[in-house]
Amino acid sequence: MNCLIIAATVKEIAPFLRRYRIAQKQWLPETNMDVLVTGIGLTATAYHLTKHFCLKRPDLVIQAGVAGCFDKSIALGSVVTIKQDTIADESVIELKRLKTLFDLKLVPQDQFPFTKGWLVNNTALLKKSKLNAVKGISVNQITTSKEMIQFYRKEFSPVTESMEGAALHYVCLMEKIPFLQIRSISNYIGERNKKNWNMKQSILNLNNELIRFIEKI
Repeated sequence: MNCLIIAATVKEIAPFLRRYRIAQKQWLPETNMDVLVTGIGLTATAYHLTKHFCLKRPDLVIQAGVAGCFDKSIALGSVVTIKQDTIADESVIELKRLKTLFDLKLVPQDQFPFTKGWLVNNTALLKKSKLNAVKGISVNQITTSKEMIQFYRKEFSPVTESMEGAALHYVCLMEKIPFLQIRSISNYIGERNKKNWNMKQSILNLNNELIRFIEKI
């Protein structure tokens, strides 16, 4: 199997990389594994992922990263998979309501690879991960205002927010390559005081789950 691991930054998958480099020959000898650091954001992720596919087509893509969370009942450091994702800020605020490209009839909501406006992962990998599968949204601008938080909650009912997830879903759905997006909750949406974030534990938990999943496939 040719497996591609992607992340926006080296920091997010540093524990995995240490294990991979130390035990590369002994660990998972039947799996041909590549690692791609795409950079932050939807544009960078879409470009570098597509370019990699042109050079070497994988059998499976796993995206690992931290994320913000809209649901404060979910503990910081929790690890989830993303069942469906979409680009939340491809939208406009009109008459005190957020309207997406689909609401504006600019794009049909079921135009491939979208399903009712969502980029849905229907592979068996979600169940195989044994992680809670949730809705995620992707944005170009990190959400900080209470108004935008309410707009996103009302329109999408999301659990997580990232800056790369929808790009993974879009490219892999278009190319018909199985994929999995794994996210660890580092902070709650709107919380800008990083003293209240749990980045260290989130990265550790993320990498433990990433390693666990890879060893199962």
